[in-house]
Amino acid sequence: MKKVTYLNVFGVLGVLGVIILILLSSNVSKKGFALSAAQPPAVSPNNIEFNVYPLTLPSHMTFAGESVPLHDFEVRERIDRELMTNTYWHSNTLRLIKLSHRFFPVIEQILRENDIPEDFKYVALAESGFDLVGSPAGAKGYWQFLKATAQSYGLEVNSEVDERYHIEKSTRAACKYFKKAKEKFGSYTMAAASYNMGINGLQKQVDRQRNIKYFDLLLNTETSRYLPRILAFKEIIQNPSQYGFKITDADKYPPVPFKEVQVNQPISDLASFAFKNQMNYKLLKFYNPWLRDNKLTNKSRKTYQVKVPI
Repeated sequence: MKKVTYLNVFGVLGVLGVIILILLSSNVSKKGFALSAAQPPAVSPNNIEFNVYPLTLPSHMTFAGESVPLHDFEVRERIDRELMTNTYWHSNTLRLIKLSHRFFPVIEQILRENDIPEDFKYVALAESGFDLVGSPAGAKGYWQFLKATAQSYGLEVNSEVDERYHIEKSTRAACKYFKKAKEKFGSYTMAAASYNMGINGLQKQVDRQRNIKYFDLLLNTETSRYLPRILAFKEIIQNPSQYGFKITDADKYPPVPFKEVQVNQPISDLASFAFKNQMNYKLLKFYNPWLRDNKLTNKSRKTYQVKVPI
């Protein structure tokens, strides 16, 4: 019986305690004090207050020497979207700035040799981010060529060799495309847009809308964002500090020196070939991502230039 009495007492005390807490909480709320008021303001991991600001768009922008109609509010908002996305996607954009230091010199030289404006280097950046990626549609490599398109511009594509992953050869193939598209549409902006949508697809919209200016056309979401994204990359990479990226050349990824070894015979084991050239299999594939298998059959005895570290 005593145990039951003690339990009843403790039960009553517990209920009273809950009632008191409810009353105290109600009193605090009536006085206007939020329970979260004592919490410190949101800070970054480095204890620096973090603020997000809208961006001020440049007063003038160009692509390949062609002016962008920033007086058009719809164009401004499209570009604003891409600038915000890539400015505040810090880790991705910072990595692209670093990688561009390695790949841009190679691409710039080939663009000059083919009389293609330097701004087209940002097309490769937008297409692949210089990663060895593939799309669900089957586009692959630095310039994201489809297999049939790559072959039509002279690239070798098979199970052992895929020159879509060859930075120099795929850039030369892209130059051929841009020249053809420029002749077709009369502007570099439209040539770049067609790289995303296809020459035939873009021509259908030109015929339908009776307009040949990219920024005046109503296009699918991907293509309508394509040039603004390229322009955003150009603007941020040319003026990184204006968008909060404090980076020096020492922080960027440098070009990797190499020499070339001619190969015109089959290679049955690329790992053994790598060791004979003072590197491992991983480095062989890093320097030559176009080698897609662990062997090179080369029945036709074609001559390949294989990069090896110096």
